Amino acid sequence: MDLGLKGRRALVSSASRGLGLAAARSLAREGVDVVMNARTLGPLEEAAAAIRADFGVQAVPVAADFNTTEGRAAILAAAGEVDILVNNPGVRQVPTPSAQITAEDWRYWLDVHFLSSIEMIQAVTPGMVARRFGRVVNMSVSFIKFPQVGFAHSHAARVALSGAVAAMVRELMPHNVTINTVCPGLFDTDALHTNLHGHAKRGNTTYEAIVQNRLQGCPAGRFADPSECGDLIAFLCSAQAGFMSGQNIVNDGGVYQGLF
Repeated sequence: MDLGLKGRRALVSSASRGLGLAAARSLAREGVDVVMNARTLGPLEEAAAAIRADFGVQAVPVAADFNTTEGRAAILAAAGEVDILVNNPGVRQVPTPSAQITAEDWRYWLDVHFLSSIEMIQAVTPGMVARRFGRVVNMSVSFIKFPQVGFAHSHAARVALSGAVAAMVRELMPHNVTINTVCPGLFDTDALHTNLHGHAKRGNTTYEAIVQNRLQGCPAGRFADPSECGDLIAFLCSAQAGFMSGQNIVNDGGVYQGLF
């Protein structure tokens, strides 16, 4: 299916690997020029070069820290006018008992998972409104639907973003601008395996035991390929998805058992 995106321009953060890279590649396959952001230039340039070679589109690497005001300003200055924004903070964390979360911790995670994405959305949507086309996809986690012990600070910020988006979409929908959130589960990325090794170390068990435990809890019985998330993001950015906005879409192999 032609997603109607050829010639569009996208900005994707944390795009040198993992789900950010998968999103950039899926969009590029549809003929979208991509501005790719990550903190480290070397791997980012390699990823951008591969996209140019594979899909024949522009792929511009911008090395900057998405999670700082200065970094976001640099990213936006390099990106110019974009039709598609994929907000992917790309920050790893470890479980923290709620009693040990400090005021500084709360502020940090609000900056990372709420204010960073809101600032980017506010920067690019006026241009989208003027051009009468825009797609924003925020990357979250499937656990936003069923919060986990030890991640209160992260969940609070992610839920705040979804709440803000739910109000913003009603202003933007009349102008063919949508905002949706993708909530991935167990995807076969370096970040997942790093997290699983961390869980094994903290739980005084083996990495293999942790993997088996996670797969037992996943009806699909496997870790997903990153392209399965990238392709979902590409569809949400498509011309055909213009009637869908303000949704938190879980993509987790059937782990979440709720109806809504």
